[in-house]
Amino acid sequence: MIDPFGRNVSYLRVSVTDRCDFRCVYCMSEDMTFLPKKEILSLEELDRLCSAFVEMGVKKLRMTGGEPLVRRNIMWLFQRLGRHLESGALEELTLTTNGSQLSRFAEELHACGVRRINVSLDTLNPDKFKAITRWGKYDKVMEGLQAAKNAGLQVKINAVALKGVNDDELDHMVDWCGGEGFDLTFIEVMPMGDIGGETRLDQYLPLSMVRARLQEKWTLDEIDYKTGGPARYVKVRETGGRIGFITPMTHNFCESCNRVRLTCTGTLYMCLGQEDAADLRAPLRESDDDGPLHAAIAEAISRKPKGHDFIIDRRHKGPAVSRHMSVTGG
Repeated sequence: MIDPFGRNVSYLRVSVTDRCDFRCVYCMSEDMTFLPKKEILSLEELDRLCSAFVEMGVKKLRMTGGEPLVRRNIMWLFQRLGRHLESGALEELTLTTNGSQLSRFAEELHACGVRRINVSLDTLNPDKFKAITRWGKYDKVMEGLQAAKNAGLQVKINAVALKGVNDDELDHMVDWCGGEGFDLTFIEVMPMGDIGGETRLDQYLPLSMVRARLQEKWTLDEIDYKTGGPARYVKVRETGGRIGFITPMTHNFCESCNRVRLTCTGTLYMCLGQEDAADLRAPLRESDDDGPLHAAIAEAISRKPKGHDFIIDRRHKGPAVSRHMSVTGG
């Protein structure tokens, strides 16, 4: 699938649920109203949709949420999608998780063909963890990370850089991830959805500042490593670990975007930071023939924009798009 700017769209991120067992302060408000269950695609429908994308050239599938592992019977979907790995049509099946359910599912994920996972973890301080996630249990996440290692899963830690919250832990996180054998990616906070009383301008920490601070202690060597996502990686000479930087605000990475995002309601967003979308639920449910579905996907890809318009400054304090990351798929 080639978009209007000649980019090959080979990566689909799928939000299997908008629900989550955390309420992270930069992601959603504490009193979230979630989508009615009747609007949510069934697991069978998600399998059919994902399979249609694989047939059209998608090589990497990432399951996201919300928290994907809180969806009932979600392992059935991983098992079904694993057949595309076995056939060679799909190169990678993975997920982004908050780690709360990994102690239950790590071994089964590996059995389904998952080899790499991203775990969202913004602090190694249990008290801060509680403040950031509101509902999260730090010890449970640590148990999940150990279970993932034991199961043979390669772990990458995703940490949102939050000014005045975890900016004093940067060196500790680099050291800890290096010791655990985890890759680490820092992410700039993004203006998506109403998060209650918090303001993202107060949270926003440019990763140019993060990198400058890290270079005071660590030797960061440029490398060509890529995972298919937007992160730019360096290797930490002292630990041997890798650090990625995802910079939607300070350095727009759209020129190489190979991704589209599917929500749990069947809405396809061609860009994380734009509202333009395509309804795939209608052609999915109107016919058992995949022809109309393939046509709808192709039409959507033909409208993929050049890039997003994220801005955070004193004049743009509100969300750039109204939907939450948990709806779009993180």
